Amino acid sequence: MTLGRYYEDFTVGDVYQHPLGRTISEADNTWFTLLTMNTNQNHFNAHFAAKAPAGKIIVNSGLSVAIVLGLSVIDVSQTAMMNLGWEEIRLTHPVFIGDTLYAESKVLAKRESGSRPYAGIVTCATRGLNQEGDEVMSWRRTVMVYKRDAPHDKGYFPTAKNGPM
Repeated sequence: MTLGRYYEDFTVGDVYQHPLGRTISEADNTWFTLLTMNTNQNHFNAHFAAKAPAGKIIVNSGLSVAIVLGLSVIDVSQTAMMNLGWEEIRLTHPVFIGDTLYAESKVLAKRESGSRPYAGIVTCATRGLNQEGDEVMSWRRTVMVYKRDAPHDKGYFPTAKNGPM
């Protein structure tokens, strides 16, 4: 069984409500913020953040974007060979610790690759929603995905040296 969609499976206008949601913990936010060297205290210092307009820690936007992107992979880029770009990334509502993010995408365009006959190019609009249905972010992303008959993503699972199960 193959996960994801091949180029032929995308239809302009289709909307995918990606199947998983992800609740962001304080540990997720703190580790991501520290690992990425983000020194803005609104992401990790509750005392400092309490004095800001939001009144509490705001999740690092890099983390929330990465989570929404990850939620979309199963439907948009599971069979991608590469991302080609993101456009118009908009952060439209703050994300807080304890929020659960969901994502949905709409296929905007598709075309065959001019340089790789085994691939096509797909553009989707994606948006992230919190548990209340507030849109927290949006963007357009273009990916190059394999066609169904491309050999590149087939036959990679190793054969057990001691034979079949």
